[in-house]
Amino acid sequence: MRVFVAGATGVLGRRIVRQLVARGHVPVGLTRSESGDATVRSLGGEPRRADLFDVDALAKAAEGCSVVIHAATAIPTKVRTRPKDWDMNDRIRREGTRALTTAAGRVGAGAYLQQSVVWAVRGPPGTIFDEDAPPVGDPILASALDSERIAREAGAKHGFRTAILRCGGFYSADGWHTRILAESLFRGRPVLVDGGTGVWSWLHAEDAASAFVAASEWPKPGLWHVVDDRPASLREFLGLLAEKLGTRPPRRVSRSVARLFVGRYTADLLAASFPTSNARFRSDFRWTASFPTFEKGLGEVVAAWRSEGFPGRQVPRA
Repeated sequence: MRVFVAGATGVLGRRIVRQLVARGHVPVGLTRSESGDATVRSLGGEPRRADLFDVDALAKAAEGCSVVIHAATAIPTKVRTRPKDWDMNDRIRREGTRALTTAAGRVGAGAYLQQSVVWAVRGPPGTIFDEDAPPVGDPILASALDSERIAREAGAKHGFRTAILRCGGFYSADGWHTRILAESLFRGRPVLVDGGTGVWSWLHAEDAASAFVAASEWPKPGLWHVVDDRPASLREFLGLLAEKLGTRPPRRVSRSVARLFVGRYTADLLAASFPTSNARFRSDFRWTASFPTFEKGLGEVVAAWRSEGFPGRQVPRA
């Protein structure tokens, strides 16, 4: 099976390419530069140059592929974000999805997979919600829901099966946001907002990739939440990360103070709760997470960091 992967050089895309190769498939990775070509080749995939917003170039690059995956993002890699920092990510979600689904229709792909996020919807406070929960109404998350709608409409128009995978809170050894949390712990900076009591649904990047591979091999239309087996609070997650790093316990700050330093969106997300379940995806695709809880996943992450000397000299705990 030939699979076209937009976002093939990213944290998620690299893993999708590598896992597709391991399963005997031929991943065709969308690239924009020689370094991107080299990355895709090193993983065993075939690089194809194209602009994500150029339908003709995308169709040429994806020719012969039966599955198209949209795993491209432009999540800001900065602590404090403003609404304009999300402009490119919004464009990728909206315009990129339109272009990629149009290209998928032109090449006759049988399936199209769209990445989204579970916190774009939410249930009543304190309850575990499912795929049918209502949207949160946050302008920054509107583009995620727009991309889902665009993908579904394109599937109905072109006749391919549209699968939308809403992923939980990513973490991985090479993920910028995971690393910045570790650096903050190492330097003793506050990382818990409102005590860190918000409950998240976590997902190791390797398991996110394996979910896309599973959905590629058994394509069917629908919407699924892809998370690990147990929601957990940010306080639990960062407390264990601090313990494994040998640093002091995570420091706390109020949401009003956090907004001054990291901006509204980041502060509110760090205080938010989005507990959901992978039950529907596990049942429909016979999928299991390699890292079913963050305890197991953080062990792999910290082991990888130690091999590269990150984040630095350990800080004795108080």
